[in-house]
Amino acid sequence: MPPRLRVFPAPESVEVDAPTATVRVSLGALLPLLTLAHRHNYLWLQDFLDDEVCVTPDLYEVLRSFGCQRPTAG
Repeated sequence: MPPRLRVFPAPESVEVDAPTATVRVSLGALLPLLTLAHRHNYLWLQDFLDDEVCVTPDLYEVLRSFGCQRPTAG
């Protein structure tokens, strides 16, 4: 008889050992560097694609709005 798998609920509080952000950088300083790295397909940029960034609520709303209103090709 094959072994049976059992599913257990996740604990309510899970401690994550994620590194905390310790350096603040302005978007104006960061964008040109990221643009250059993306344009030249620098491999190190791929190492950070799953990293999360914090943005202000107003920038988040602008980005959400921009994402919904981008023109489609056609």
